[in-house]
Amino acid sequence: MWATSSKSINVQSGFQVTRSGHGSSTLPQHPGEDAQGAIHRWQTRVYTYDVKISAFLLTLALFAATNDKRIVFPPTAKPVGPYSPGIFAGDFLYVSGQGSRAPNGQMPSTFDEQARQSFENVKSIVEAAGLTMEHVVYSHVYLENMANYDAMNKIWAQYFSRGVRPARATVGVYKMPTDTPIEINAVAVRELSRKKAVVPRGYPADVSLSPGVMVGDRLYLSGFLGGDIQTGKVPETFDIQVQEAFNRMKQTLTAAGMDFRHMVLVNPYLTNAMPTETMNRVYAKHFEFGNTPARATIHVNSLPNGASIEFTGVAIGDLSKRRAVRPKNMPPSPTASPCVFAGDTLFCSAKSGFIPGPNGGIFAEDVENQVRQTMRNLLDGLEEAGLDFSNVVSSNVYVDDLSEFAKMNGVYGKYFPSAPPARTTVAPLPPIERKPRESGHAPMIEQVSAIAVKAQ
Repeated sequence: MWATSSKSINVQSGFQVTRSGHGSSTLPQHPGEDAQGAIHRWQTRVYTYDVKISAFLLTLALFAATNDKRIVFPPTAKPVGPYSPGIFAGDFLYVSGQGSRAPNGQMPSTFDEQARQSFENVKSIVEAAGLTMEHVVYSHVYLENMANYDAMNKIWAQYFSRGVRPARATVGVYKMPTDTPIEINAVAVRELSRKKAVVPRGYPADVSLSPGVMVGDRLYLSGFLGGDIQTGKVPETFDIQVQEAFNRMKQTLTAAGMDFRHMVLVNPYLTNAMPTETMNRVYAKHFEFGNTPARATIHVNSLPNGASIEFTGVAIGDLSKRRAVRPKNMPPSPTASPCVFAGDTLFCSAKSGFIPGPNGGIFAEDVENQVRQTMRNLLDGLEEAGLDFSNVVSSNVYVDDLSEFAKMNGVYGKYFPSAPPARTTVAPLPPIERKPRESGHAPMIEQVSAIAVKAQ
C-alpha cells in the first residue's frame, strides 16, 4: 500500500519512486513462515523506499482514470515482478496470473486449498476493480500436474456457479513462479449485461465452462482439444487431431455467426508428441495467407485428457474492425500475423529474440539479451499500429528456466517504468540443454506475447 513520504513501503520494481537505501541483505523469517514464504516476501519487497508527494498524486490520478488504463492493486496483492495485479482498460479488466500463495507468503498444504487460494487471489483483484467473479469472461488455468484437473474443475465450478460461466483453456506446464502448483489469470468485462454464452448444439450440458463467451462483438473461445468432445477419445493420427480441434472451434464460431476469418488471436498449445510441422500444415489451410490471426504457439508439458493439441483464442464479429498489422521487416506468413486489431485492442503474436531479415535468427545466448531483442520485435508491431509500450495492458512471458526469473524481470521491467501491464509467467517445459548450433544460432529460451489498447 502507499503511505506518506515519511513512511517506508514495499513496491514492485518498475514504479517511479525514490530509493532511500539498500537495507540489510539478511532474510529473517516471520513466526510461522516457511523458508519459501520468506523468499516470496523478500522478492516482493526489493528495496525500502520513501514516497514523494508527486508520486503519490500520480498514483491517485492513475487510479482515478475511468476511460484510460487504470491499475488495480488490492492491499493483499504481492507481485513478484514488474507487473500490475490488474489493469482496467476500456471495457475489460486484465488480471495477472495468480498463484496459490496466501498474502502472507505461505503455501496451503493440499491441492484443493492451493487451488482455492489461487481463485481467492483472482477474486481479490476482480473485486478491487468493483466487479464480481460473474464478470469474468475468459481465463487460463495452468497446472503443474494434470492429475489435478478434476479437483481444479470442482473448485472452478464453485467460483463460477452463477450466470454465464467463462470460457477457459487449461494447460499443463513444468513450473511457475514461487513454486505454485496452479496459476490462474482472467479477463473480466465492465458491464455484466454484455456477457453472453455461445454454446453449439449438442455440446455436453455438464461442463463447467462456456465454449465461447460473447462480449459485444468480441468472442472469447475456450480451449478446444484434438479429441472427441463426447468421449474424449484422441484420434490416432496427428493431422486428424489438429483437424478435430479446428472442427470444435468452428462449431463455436458458427454458433456465434462467425468463421475463421473473424479470428484475431489463436493460442496453439502442443505437447512434444505433436509435430509442429503437422500442426502448421493443417493450420495454414484454415486462414488467408498474409491475413492470419496473431498467434502464440507454445509447447507445453501436458494437456487435458491426454490430448496433444489445443486451440484457444479471440474473434471479432465485425470484420471492418479487424486489421492485421505487419512491420516492414516481417514478410507475410501462412500461420501468423505479427499483430491484429480487434476494434481498439491489438493482439500481438508471441515474439522471441529472433533477429528478422536476411541471415536472421536467434544469436544471443543469454536470457537478458534475448528479452531485449524480443521487446524490440514487439515494439516493431506496436509502432506499426501507432502504439508503444505504454499501451500494453497484458502480457504472457514464457521462460525456459525459472532460475533466470530475476534476470528476465530486470530487463523486462525497464520497458514499463510506470503502470506496468498485467502479466502471466510460466515455464512450459523443463529447461533445455543450451548448445549453440553449427550455424551460430542459439536456442530460444523465452517468448513474450502482448495485448495493447488504444488510448481513448
